[in-house]
Amino acid sequence: MKFSFKSAVWSAVYLLLLLSLLTPLSVLAIFFMMIPGVILYASLSLKSFIWHLVPVAVILVVFHPIYLLLLLIFTLPAIVMGHAYKTRKSALFALMAGSGMMLAEYLLLLLVGSVIFQFDLSSYIEDVVKLTIEPLTNSSNQMINGFAWTPEMTEDVAKQTQLMIPFALVVTSMVMAFITHAIARPILNVMGLVVSKLPPAREWRMPRALIWYYFLALLIEVISRQSDGTYWTMIAMNLSPLINLGFMIQAIGFFFFLSHTKKWNPVIPYFLAAAVFFIGPLRIIGIIDLAFPLREAISKSKR
Repeated sequence: MKFSFKSAVWSAVYLLLLLSLLTPLSVLAIFFMMIPGVILYASLSLKSFIWHLVPVAVILVVFHPIYLLLLLIFTLPAIVMGHAYKTRKSALFALMAGSGMMLAEYLLLLLVGSVIFQFDLSSYIEDVVKLTIEPLTNSSNQMINGFAWTPEMTEDVAKQTQLMIPFALVVTSMVMAFITHAIARPILNVMGLVVSKLPPAREWRMPRALIWYYFLALLIEVISRQSDGTYWTMIAMNLSPLINLGFMIQAIGFFFFLSHTKKWNPVIPYFLAAAVFFIGPLRIIGIIDLAFPLREAISKSKR
């Protein structure tokens, strides 16, 4: 696909999204940042793709040079996902490659910021937490509600937030890649580029080794409670939520499988899938489905 009105529009969309990153809209815009880059790279030749980015880069420099760094940050994972689409890789491969590249960039930025620019992430998070919790520390609010928020509580919240940074980065990268795939795939299909889709939800299964990782996480949690350092605590606080997320995905897959097998109303598995994220114990269904051949047993009973 050569230069066209559609590709120019996507370049303009990319420009607007990048400009929104230094505004309050960045909270939402960041999750859609890779979409224009993926569409442009997957639908254009490398030379055309570069020429489409040149005017975007020139306009960004006029506003502020920092935008060029943002352009680079979000273009690299977009290229990775777009290349996966071009080479007919599976949707899961594209998602893992895109989220992995995004995560690697986050970690690199944290390293560069702390080493070169002396950016103290811990202090920044502590300041943000204090600013957020400040209404709770107001003496009048404490008198009305009969609840006293102490400085020690604020420090504890800040510490817990700092320890959860790796988990937040992983989940953010995965969500960005998933949203990008969900929106870019149908658009690229309309543009004539066939992009593979994710397997149906009823086929979602996590590796059975996740059970052993679960026991490992429990062991690390016990070690962290007996240790005075933050190293084991950080591992425990990030590993357990990631594993539980895997069990949630397994439970969602089981609900869709059960609905498909039993011919339930199509809306029911979506309600159950949403409930998994709000009702923690429902992930136990994912653990049972992973540990025992529930789906095979249901299929045999139907026969």
